[in-house]
Amino acid sequence: MGKLGTITILTISILIGSCGLMTERPKLEMSLAAAAFIAAKQANAQTKAPTTYRKAEYYYLKAKSAYKRKYFNKAKQYALLSQQFAENAELSAVIKKYNTNE
Repeated sequence: MGKLGTITILTISILIGSCGLMTERPKLEMSLAAAAFIAAKQANAQTKAPTTYRKAEYYYLKAKSAYKRKYFNKAKQYALLSQQFAENAELSAVIKKYNTNE
């Protein structure tokens, strides 16, 4: 293998190795999803809005799994979905709680 072949292989190796560095870790999205999920749980959404709560839990677990595997783009998408479902579940639980107290 000549000098050009070695340089080509090194260049390709560096480019492939740096692909993971191009994607930013979705730390904020994961934290917001976790906070929303905890808030939904504290609002008793698992009994007052079980379908939405289960979807939030499903996407939160998918986000954690994708993050662990370093699929940061997928983790971000799943975290955002989890946050949306958790917030909706919490809102539904709070509304049901106050409607039954009247």
